[in-house]
Amino acid sequence: MKHSLLIAAGMVLTSPPVGAQPRGVDLRDQASAAMRRAAEFYRAQVAVRGGYVYYYSLDLKKRLGEGVASPTEIWVQPPGTPTVGMAYLAAYRATGERFYLEAARETAAALIYGQLKSGGWTNVIDFDPRGKRVALYRNGKGRGRNYSSLDDGITQHALRFLMRMDEALKFKDEEVHEAAETALPALLAAQFPNGGFPQVWSGPVAAQPVLKATYPDDDWRTENRIKEYWNLYTLNDGLAETVADTLLEAEVIYAKTEQAKRCRDAAKKLGDFLILAQMPEPQPAWAQQYDYEMRPVWARKFEPAAITGGESQGAIETLLKIHERTGEAKYLAPIPQAIEYLKASRLADGRLARFYELRTNKPLYMTRRYELTYDDRDVPTHYGWKVTSRLDQLERRYQELKARRRAASRAPDPTRLESKVREIIHQLDDEGRWISRDDGERLVGQPKFARGEPYLSSAVFARNLETLSAYLEAVTR
Repeated sequence: MKHSLLIAAGMVLTSPPVGAQPRGVDLRDQASAAMRRAAEFYRAQVAVRGGYVYYYSLDLKKRLGEGVASPTEIWVQPPGTPTVGMAYLAAYRATGERFYLEAARETAAALIYGQLKSGGWTNVIDFDPRGKRVALYRNGKGRGRNYSSLDDGITQHALRFLMRMDEALKFKDEEVHEAAETALPALLAAQFPNGGFPQVWSGPVAAQPVLKATYPDDDWRTENRIKEYWNLYTLNDGLAETVADTLLEAEVIYAKTEQAKRCRDAAKKLGDFLILAQMPEPQPAWAQQYDYEMRPVWARKFEPAAITGGESQGAIETLLKIHERTGEAKYLAPIPQAIEYLKASRLADGRLARFYELRTNKPLYMTRRYELTYDDRDVPTHYGWKVTSRLDQLERRYQELKARRRAASRAPDPTRLESKVREIIHQLDDEGRWISRDDGERLVGQPKFARGEPYLSSAVFARNLETLSAYLEAVTR
């Protein structure tokens, strides 16, 4: 321990009484040591050129993202490379140790390598120019696809990490700054005149008329299925929330610049789109995607034109965030009607259906043969057909903001974290690994290890590193 080391160096110390020891000082040292040991292992043994996938076998030979990853591939889609990079930055903020900043910079380099010519990212980066999933990278070392993606937070998380990296480096690292400064205008150019965003883009989007959402006049079950649905207005997989978070964070990081103003305006415009996209009675909520005439449309064969429980809650949450930043009442106006409708649509177990049939509001499902049904007993298992209701929390937040009350900003109480911190430290093995065993945190329908087989998880690594970082920040305040 520290005292014995100092005595050996010829310094005589008098230990204070036990009661005078600062609360948590020993745990703080243990947390700091555990963070460093885990990060050293992940950085040195797990990373491929600074990048990561979701899961690894213990011998690191089997690597899984949303599919099996080759030895030269890393994943951008969370919980891949940006997720780990953000955890390194959290550790740097908590400790000030350059080791973590350098680890994060290596991760930034991996993302910069895979930035597309269109300005954003696709789900995978392949360092092999002849690889199967290689794309058209800005660095000239790729080929083929040039579709920057907002699906599953891909470009959003990569950009948010690079913006935080840019800030941590005081905007002086030219390569990092240029990557962020390239991605932000590309994202802004992908916003339609009505404020919506597509799922992917390869360049600035074409102008479309600004219309209010309506129900389709044709038979939505069979008509108006659009093959390239990814070019349409999209809310699926939390797109609105993650884009809004990115734009609002950019406004703060690049404060007092023209770029910051453009990002703020784009966030407001996204809020305007959500107001337009709210469906009329009898279902005043939102769909997963809309065509250019603002009618709900199909995406994949198991994603019908419908009202959606998950995306509707995401739309409400996004409107709350935009209102909180801007103070404009119009972003609160759609919420009471939407919450009332969704609360009345809850299933018997309190959850919401993923899909509700247009106009009838019957919960919609698919059979394993991908046929529409009202019966949830034979659904495909690769997809979540019901979602957790967050309506009570959203309604409380709405009432707070309506009353012009902001959530109290309180410093975290380190004593509340101590139990979790001790558990995380205890779970770290001698090699610096947190080992998982089929604990349910993996994505539905994705490749898996055998039940009970141990594996390493980037999500678990990042979550534990951030928890320990939060604890260190709390005890040093």
